[in-house]
Amino acid sequence: MPVIDVTDLRKSYGGRPAVDGVSFTVEEGEIFGILGPNGAGKTTTVECVEGLRVPDAGRVRVAGLDPVADHEKVTRVLGAQLQRSELQDRLTVREALELYASFHPRPADWRPLAERLGLVPKLTTRFGKLSGGQKQRLFIALALVGDPRVVVLDELTTGLDPRARRDTWQLIEDIRANGVTVLLVTHFMEEAQRLCDRIAVIDKGRVAALDTPAGLIRRSTGATVISFTPSAPLDEDEVNALPGLVSVEHRGRRVTLSGTDETVDAVITLLARSHVTAHQLRVTDATLDDAFLDLTGRSGPDEEVTA
Repeated sequence: MPVIDVTDLRKSYGGRPAVDGVSFTVEEGEIFGILGPNGAGKTTTVECVEGLRVPDAGRVRVAGLDPVADHEKVTRVLGAQLQRSELQDRLTVREALELYASFHPRPADWRPLAERLGLVPKLTTRFGKLSGGQKQRLFIALALVGDPRVVVLDELTTGLDPRARRDTWQLIEDIRANGVTVLLVTHFMEEAQRLCDRIAVIDKGRVAALDTPAGLIRRSTGATVISFTPSAPLDEDEVNALPGLVSVEHRGRRVTLSGTDETVDAVITLLARSHVTAHQLRVTDATLDDAFLDLTGRSGPDEEVTA
C-alpha cells in the first residue's frame, strides 16, 4: 500500500478551483516531488495531505489514515516543514527542540538529530539570531522530532544561497537514507532533478505529468540541444529542414538547435557538406526546465501564493 494516496482531490476557494482532480501515490522510501507554477495548486494539495485543509471532494490517505478524520494519528506518522515557518525570536534552538518533542507521545531523541543537522553549536542561540540556512536546518529537525514515517518539505530552500541550498539537499538525501519518505514541494528545477525519484507536475490544479525526472525530460519535444558558432553562415532553408528539429535560436553568430539524436547527425552532415567548421560545438541533453516548459508553456515555476 502506498504511504500517501491522493485520488481525485478537489478544493475550491470562492468558487474558483485551486485543485481540480489531482491524483498520485507516494511509495515508502521515495523522495516524491511536486512541481508547478505560481497558483498551480501545489501548496493546497500538500496542505490537504497534512490535514491542514479539508478537501471539497476526493480521497486522501496517509499510511491508510484520513488526514482530517484521523488527524491526531496522522501527526504521529507525518512531519511537516511549512512553506512559511517562523518561531518566536527569543526561543533558543534547544527550547524549540524540547518544545516540539513534548508534542509527541514517542518523540525521537532530538540530541542525535541536532548533531546530524549541525545544530549542536547553536543550541543556546536564539531563533532570531540564526542564519537562513540554520533556520531551515532547525525546521527540518522540528519536522523530524516526532520520528515520522513521512516528512513534507514545502519550498524548503527558497531564499538560501547556493552553498546552503546544496547542504540542505544533502540533508534531504540523508533523511531518506534513514528510512523516511519525503514529499518535496519545490520550484527549483535543479533541486527536483537531483533529489526526486518521481515528480508530479501540477498545472492549473491538475496533474500535467507524473514520471521520473529522466522520463519527463525524455518527453521534451527537443530532448537534445546542439549549439555552435559556424565559420560561415549556413543555408537557413537547409537548417529548417533538419530532421527532428524543434527550434532554432540565433544569438549573434551562435546557433542553438533543439531536436533529437537524428538532428545531431544531420547537423554534422550539413556542416561537412557545406565546408563549414563548427566552433565551440556542444551537444547536451534537455533539462527538467525544458520539460517543464513543454508541459506548462510557462517561463518557469515560481513560489506559490495560496489563499
